[in-house]
Amino acid sequence: MPAEAPPKPTGQKPGSYNDSFRGRSAHTEFADPCELARQESMTCLDRNSYNKSKCVDFFQAYRDCKKVWLEQRREDRRQGKDVA
Repeated sequence: MPAEAPPKPTGQKPGSYNDSFRGRSAHTEFADPCELARQESMTCLDRNSYNKSKCVDFFQAYRDCKKVWLEQRREDRRQGKDVA
């Protein structure tokens, strides 16, 4: 029986950070529009006994998501949009 292929990251794009920040019940710095990508990377670590080298794709997907999110925030600030 062939081995099951390891899961791949979903390639999550960041959601609306304004919705993420405004939708929280209390003021916190930990609202993260890339939550799904973060959870996937942590699940990969759990599944692979914390061998980070087996989860490189998941961590890269999280970094990519975070980069897009921060670029969105910077651009919105430059344009004077209301950012949370």
